[in-house]
Amino acid sequence: MSDDNQSRGPLRDASVVVARDSDDRVAILSADFPRHGGEHLFLPGGRREDGETPEQCARRELREEAGVTADVWRSLGSYAITLDSAARVHLYEATSLTCGPQELTPSEEGFKLMWMAAADALDAVAQGRFLLPAGPLALLLAERGGAAPQRSSPAGTVRA
Repeated sequence: MSDDNQSRGPLRDASVVVARDSDDRVAILSADFPRHGGEHLFLPGGRREDGETPEQCARRELREEAGVTADVWRSLGSYAITLDSAARVHLYEATSLTCGPQELTPSEEGFKLMWMAAADALDAVAQGRFLLPAGPLALLLAERGGAAPQRSSPAGTVRA
């Protein structure tokens, strides 16, 4: 999560996921960011890898960071990451969840997973507890509802 975009090269698209369980709880991650004043909350997500679609990225990040897979996915839209880049952040809501172990990379080892009531997650947004804007935006859009959910077939293709 470096702020130095020049050292990473051009920005790549990213995906962020609101994973909501049957009790209306959302998978929330927290980690310590000393440069930004301490512990902050965020949703599972990250940069797309070569050859991935935005949804494939979302699925991978949710599985790695939260240990969660989902059968139902809904796009919440996509937005520019910065004005200086064509890269976009793609927002998703995932439901019909199956939980497993986190698959954290060495740079993610401090990520702590918690399940928070959706209303409490929105309160945390209002309290400024989220570090990056994509998570709060995704939470707000997920609360508004939207397009009909899409169910994945076993092969991973999306159908209406």
